[in-house]
Amino acid sequence: MPKISAPTIAAHRAQVLDRILDAVAVLTRAQGIDEISMTDVAAVSGITRTALYNYFPDKPALLLAFTERVTANFVQRCAEELPQDAPAIQRLAGFISFQLEAIVEHQHPAAAELSASLGPQAYQQLADHVAPMQHLLVEILRQGTENGEFEPVPLEHTAKLLLALIGSQRLPLVRGEIALDEARILVTEFALRALGVDRDHATAAARTRPTEQANDQ
Repeated sequence: MPKISAPTIAAHRAQVLDRILDAVAVLTRAQGIDEISMTDVAAVSGITRTALYNYFPDKPALLLAFTERVTANFVQRCAEELPQDAPAIQRLAGFISFQLEAIVEHQHPAAAELSASLGPQAYQQLADHVAPMQHLLVEILRQGTENGEFEPVPLEHTAKLLLALIGSQRLPLVRGEIALDEARILVTEFALRALGVDRDHATAAARTRPTEQANDQ
């Protein structure tokens, strides 16, 4: 029987699961999701491949769990650093900044490539896991239109356009063709201007980091 490193079997499994997902995070920063193998994950986790398969039957299942964790952490970060009583302009700027940071931290292939790698069923499950990000963006857009910060827009469609705009910086960031701050300013100012924010306010929001905005409140 494997050695238990926690008071209960359930606690031990939770610890090992955290180690596995931490290992995926390390590997995504080093080589990207598409190149990760189950052997790599087991080695970095400090467990055997057999033990790893007791937690995840295959790579798609592992990546789905990792994506769910990243999404949950992203939504929690937004809730803590971009509360609902903050201006919508500030929340949108922070949302964009956090998304771009995530692209740099956890490099992944384009959606079409990921679909080919995981298969259509797993890719659809992956899309379902990241849905909370789009829901959050829709909520920010709704807030901004209702309080007059943004011009009225079709919320769902506009949210998808903004996510595509953020995603357009994936390859330039991964390839080192644009710096993170440069991409953040470019995307934020463009998005805010498209939503009807005047140039001065859009520029100010784009050039202020979310942590600085939070400290000013």
